[in-house]
Order: sequence, then structure tokens, then C-alpha cells
Amino acid sequence: MESSRLVVAVATVLVLGSGCASSPSGSAAAPGTTTPAPATTATAASTEDLPGRQDIPTAAAVVPTRVVIPAIGVDASDLEALHRAATTEELDAPVDFTRAGYYAEGPAPGDPGPAVVAAHVDDRSGPKVFYRLRELTPGDTVSVTRSDGRTVEFRVDAVEQYPKDDFPTEAVYGPQPGASLRLITCGGSFDESVRSYRDNIVVYASETDGNR
Repeated sequence: MESSRLVVAVATVLVLGSGCASSPSGSAAAPGTTTPAPATTATAASTEDLPGRQDIPTAAAVVPTRVVIPAIGVDASDLEALHRAATTEELDAPVDFTRAGYYAEGPAPGDPGPAVVAAHVDDRSGPKVFYRLRELTPGDTVSVTRSDGRTVEFRVDAVEQYPKDDFPTEAVYGPQPGASLRLITCGGSFDESVRSYRDNIVVYASETDGNR
């Protein structure tokens, strides 16, 4: 059975406790190098566990409605709002494996701070929204349309692959002076015993000039 939830622990930030990504060891290395493509299996059943944090102000009235990534053929609309469950410390991943989601307690893309968009890499039927996320390279563009009609363009700074037990929470969710974007999915080898990938793929991107 596929799972669409992830467990997080509440501390200064929300970190992953189990599932697709795991508790960080405290490392917060800044992004820098592009990692090799993970050995994913299109027919494997993925457990899409996505990290979250709660201490970033919420842009309640504005949400992302569309994400376009030309380099990997992504054009995702009708994004799901992802929240942490009140009683279980779990962050919901997209219920629909064909849709991306945004962390609703984070800033909207284009507002100060790191906005987060997450999606599944695959399931038993094959590749899903972020299957090719690992193929992005620095300089690729990501366009996000918001519910206020504004389109914000980001440029990829780095693509990283992290083991679940070494997730760099501060590098991903730490305060940013400007608008930034994090795209997150699962990657690496698939652990059949827990029905989950062993790594996370994280794309770091920064807002470009000339947004409208």
C-alpha cells in the first residue's frame, strides 16, 4: 500500500521523523553541487513523505496555482494545500499522485522566505509529477503562477540528493532574505521493506529579476 503521509517532529523547525525523508542530523550544508540521478524504478510503489516547517508566516490570501518547469516537461496546476496533521505530527503529501502540492504554512512563492512545492516521483503505474526533478541543472527556470494573478520566475541554483537520516532542515527551510523556492520529491534506491525511497531530491531556486 502506498502512503501519502509523512511523520515530522516538532522542534524549532519541523523535521522528518520517518518515511520518505528522515530526521536530520543537524547538518545544514549550503547547496552547491548537482547530484547524480537516483536509481528509481517506475513500477515501484513510492511513499511520498515531504518535509515541512511551521514557524514561517503564512501568506493566507495568496497560494500557488500552477508550476511550470520547461526543462523537464512539468506543467502542474490545481495544486493541493499540504498541512501538518494536528494530532499525529504528520504532513500530508498530495492525495492525488498526479498533482503537486504546496506547504500551506509556508510563504507563497514570490514572498520573502523559502516556499515549498512537493510532488510524488512515481507509483505502481509509472512516473508522476516530479519523476524527472533530479534532471534539473543550475540555470533552469521554474515559473509559478499565484492566485493573485502574479507569475513569479525562479532560476535553479542547485539540485541536491540527501539521505533520509541527513536531511538539511536549515538549508531547506531556514530564513531567506529574498524569495526562494524549494522543490522536493523522493529519490535514491527503493527500500522494499518499508515501501519508501531512501533519499530526498531537493531543488533550490531563487527569484529572478523582471517578475510580473
